[in-house]
Amino acid sequence: MLTTFFGEEHEIFRKTLREWVQKELVPHVDRWEKAELFDRDVFTKAGQMGFLGCHYPEDVGGSGGDYWYSVVWGEELVRSSCAGVNMALAVQSDMATPIINDIGTRYHKDEFLVPAIKGEKIAALGVSEPNCGSDVASIRTTARRVGDEYVINGSKCWITNGTRADFITLAVRTGEAGYGGISLVLFPTNVKGFKVTKKIHKAGNHSSDTAELSFEDCHIPVKNLLGEENHGFYYIMTNFQGERLIAAVKAVAGAQWALDNTIRYCQERTAFGRPILKFQVWRHTFAELATEIEAARWLTYRACDLFNRKQDATKEITMAKLFAGELLNKVTDRCLQAHGGFGYSDEFPISRQWRDSRLITIGGGTSEIMKEILSKRLGWG
Repeated sequence: MLTTFFGEEHEIFRKTLREWVQKELVPHVDRWEKAELFDRDVFTKAGQMGFLGCHYPEDVGGSGGDYWYSVVWGEELVRSSCAGVNMALAVQSDMATPIINDIGTRYHKDEFLVPAIKGEKIAALGVSEPNCGSDVASIRTTARRVGDEYVINGSKCWITNGTRADFITLAVRTGEAGYGGISLVLFPTNVKGFKVTKKIHKAGNHSSDTAELSFEDCHIPVKNLLGEENHGFYYIMTNFQGERLIAAVKAVAGAQWALDNTIRYCQERTAFGRPILKFQVWRHTFAELATEIEAARWLTYRACDLFNRKQDATKEITMAKLFAGELLNKVTDRCLQAHGGFGYSDEFPISRQWRDSRLITIGGGTSEIMKEILSKRLGWG
């Protein structure tokens, strides 16, 4: 997919990644879905191939590529037809770790980021709590400073990679209520008092582990603080931009994947003596969806371009997350309908994609939150 954004080296990377997905992921998806967990060595293998650090600088073990390598990463993972694996790997590469590179000390990078990029340590992002998801300012998990340590108490919920993470980029309350009292710390999960309370069984994304976590008098060194104390809310909001952007990238790629596969199905499947694609209602439906996917792609690429050039892309990223996420739900729903009864069975991948895709308008900030952010950015709130 050569555009003004992708050069020859990006396309070589795409080819390598596509072959890896077909070899290392696709053959195992059905087993992982039934087990509700994929093999841990997927992280290691991805790290060895340089995928987890494709857009990180070389001094932390990355490849030194621009953000367009991460775009390729997000687009090609979709071909695994397994959103659970894709989500877990994206948390590792684009959600739990970028903030470490941005504001972390050399100790933070050597102890947490470098092994995460290698796939030797699994990372999780710990922000959401049982009583507050999108409302980050209301988190209750506390970190009380005692000498050279923080003592952490509280709980987190909906944490991807949570059952087996080696460390968590953790949001905690170190100060007063509201925006100004939140900090970020790097929390090793081998600390006494940490517990995986339960593994959450979800409607979709079965292959990824999602957990509820508890912290009871957990002691970690103060040097694990990321950035300045009580500035965590602003770091989280910045970090959200990368999380939402990779989600938009995957949503567009997922919509295209669903449409392409469904068109192939409708070329082969017959009804009333002719291929389904010969019916005008479906040709027109697919034409409309193809147009909307192309619009979503270029809206998302516009946001990626600004993000890659380190310009403020909050408005564009929010629009991309909102539009691409809602579109993915629409596309998978129409594509499942085109499959008829087979679409509602596990016999065809569209059924898995249909249920997996539902998360996109919830995770990383709901569509309603995206609209609220946009209304304020556009001067209406």
